[in-house]
Amino acid sequence: MSEAELENWVTMKEAQTHLGVRRETITKWITTHNLPAYKVGRVWKFKLSEIDEWVRTGQAAEEPHPNNPHEPKEER
Repeated sequence: MSEAELENWVTMKEAQTHLGVRRETITKWITTHNLPAYKVGRVWKFKLSEIDEWVRTGQAAEEPHPNNPHEPKEER
């Protein structure tokens, strides 16, 4: 068996702690940014190695909101 196959599943709470975000953010990322997650009954389960790869490949990047005052303005 590979290391990935032996890796333990983690809970939503553990994924929140690992990423430093709220439950609502993880739920949004599952549906809008393809965060790797598996629903077992009513419970979400995760593999931290898959989450880390998802972050490394840039899939966690959010599109800047057009009305965000903290985003740099384009020079004309």
